[in-house]
Amino acid sequence: MMLLKSRYTLMMFFLLTCCRMTGQDEGYFMELGLGGGGAFYMGDANTRLYRNTNGMASVIARYNVNRRFSLKFDMAAAGISGDSGNSFGVLPEDRVSFSRTLYEAGLQAEWGFCGYSMTPWDGCHRIAPYGLAGVGVVFAPKPVKDDFALCIPLGMGVRYKLSDRINVGAEWTMRFSSSDRLEVTMQEGSVMKDPFMISGKGIKNKDSYSFTMLYITFDMFRKPCDCNEIK
Repeated sequence: MMLLKSRYTLMMFFLLTCCRMTGQDEGYFMELGLGGGGAFYMGDANTRLYRNTNGMASVIARYNVNRRFSLKFDMAAAGISGDSGNSFGVLPEDRVSFSRTLYEAGLQAEWGFCGYSMTPWDGCHRIAPYGLAGVGVVFAPKPVKDDFALCIPLGMGVRYKLSDRINVGAEWTMRFSSSDRLEVTMQEGSVMKDPFMISGKGIKNKDSYSFTMLYITFDMFRKPCDCNEIK
């Protein structure tokens, strides 16, 4: 009788422990947060990484499908600028420079190289690198002419679970746009579009820009424990 009671007690302890561990491992459905950092432009008026870096800020909403895969929606504002004197070679026109603000909204898929969890078991770690790819829209308002375009962000990042519900991370992305009109030359009232008159398809001869960002997010909506209830 005592042996049966001890086995029942041990079983109860094991099931309760399993439920607690599963609840911690499953984590939360959503993350909401803010990010900020630097942005630079690549195109006819700049061909060097991090030349003319400006500020950027972002609002982030991430849906965690599982420990390795997430979907992230973000809205960002960033400044970009350039000077044709920073380009390799000589443009077939007078030297021009520009500066403007971009507004972007997009959806990205993130896949982790390891599981991400506060509970360090089953291949999970508090720090986890990831890659990302997605699609978005970018809007660049006047000074000369409004410009709408599609963009394709590609990049990588790393995030760290600072506590059970607080995450911090760093991310670098290159965002390839469908526009060749981002470099508005305000002093000339024109746009540098195909200055060498070289036609191209796809992203060739199109403008791109990059974000380097630090962010903080807060977990929301805990996933339910999927253990069987003990009655």
